[in-house]
Amino acid sequence: MKTLYLKSITTLLLLCFAVAAQGQPKETTAKALSIDEVLGIFFQRNLDLIAAQYAIDQSQADAIIASAIPNPTFGFQLLELSKNINKGSSAEGCNHSPGVSCGAAEYYSFSQLIEVAGKRGLRIEGSGFATQAAEQDFRDALRIFSNMVRDAYYNLLQTQKDRWLAQEIVNHYQSITQANRLRLKGGDIAESDFLRVNIEAIRAESDLDKARTAVEQAKANLAMILRWPEQSMAYEAKEQWPEIMDIGQHLGQQQLIDKALALRPDLQADKLRAEQAKKELALAHRLKYPDVTVTAGYARDPSNNVLDSGFVGFNVPLPVFYQYQGEANKAAVNVNQSQLALEQTGLNIRNDVVSALATWQSTDKIVHRFEDGLLKAAVDVRDSAELAYSKGATSVLDFIDAQRNYKNIMHEYYLALIDRTNAYYDLAKSVGVEPNNGHPPLPPPKLSR
Repeated sequence: MKTLYLKSITTLLLLCFAVAAQGQPKETTAKALSIDEVLGIFFQRNLDLIAAQYAIDQSQADAIIASAIPNPTFGFQLLELSKNINKGSSAEGCNHSPGVSCGAAEYYSFSQLIEVAGKRGLRIEGSGFATQAAEQDFRDALRIFSNMVRDAYYNLLQTQKDRWLAQEIVNHYQSITQANRLRLKGGDIAESDFLRVNIEAIRAESDLDKARTAVEQAKANLAMILRWPEQSMAYEAKEQWPEIMDIGQHLGQQQLIDKALALRPDLQADKLRAEQAKKELALAHRLKYPDVTVTAGYARDPSNNVLDSGFVGFNVPLPVFYQYQGEANKAAVNVNQSQLALEQTGLNIRNDVVSALATWQSTDKIVHRFEDGLLKAAVDVRDSAELAYSKGATSVLDFIDAQRNYKNIMHEYYLALIDRTNAYYDLAKSVGVEPNNGHPPLPPPKLSR
């Protein structure tokens, strides 16, 4: 009889190992999406909103306004209006009869404002810098939002891995509980040991329920970021880890900082705004040079000795009482503020790079420690404890401790994988490179008008 029990236990343990070797069970028929597919959904649904937020269209419109040449002005005047207009005038263009009116004088004119001192050129240059700054802002938004989506995606993947681990533990305990029930009937184990293992099995079921809830919450978070596309709660993250490219993680700290200072779009945007502020300051100083309005026209005056004549003239405002000191002072303040913003962004970039590089180096080492032997040791200890417990060669406490140790090691490993993945993308973001190929990000895509 005892031999029969041992054969049954051995069979159940073999089934348990087979279940563990099958990998992650498919609890649902959810569609697994890669990170590139998720990013595609995000930008398809949010690109226009991001572009509107960073006012690219508005900056382009401002550039058109800045380059516009003032339109000419057409004028028309009737002069010498009275009850008896030029009756009996001796002018060449009049009928000299006393009762005949010669009519009113007619003046037609065209006026054109001519800007001097290069004001229009400065406006064009300044608006050009503003447009380029808006495009850099947009590129920076893509950099930031891409990592926001990646964080949500890999958080979902982490919860899925936790669910897989919880399911694996449940499967183990189900097989072991069945084996223990046979051993209990045969008197091979004490009832207290059976109850202890059964309690651990119940705890494993509770952990699985919590893991499933965490997966649904992570799905909802990702769906919210993606603006709830159709079937968003049916999506799952594909277990596809990024290929670690050379994004500068092997460079020295200062070299990496220099690379970031050359590539980061937020710093480029601040540099462009600083140049724009300088152009606006130069423009403010040139406002004291008055613009000229040139006027030319044609006159038909029957009361004049010359019936048809032309005229030309100009108008110039005289900056006697006010010479635009306020505009110049305001522009100078703007220059100082833009320089301070530029310096602050540079400091932030240095801090981002140092922090991201340290995090990457730490998480990469942790993952390598797991993969260089810790994972195998945890599996071996668990399997050895299960086999020893099935033969009565170890206590139930040692068996439970081995199961818990395996669960903790695997959970920490999955967490380390996610942390390293996020650290890799955060390092790429801090440097300003596209993590898919290690090169600077492409220019912003053209938007539909």
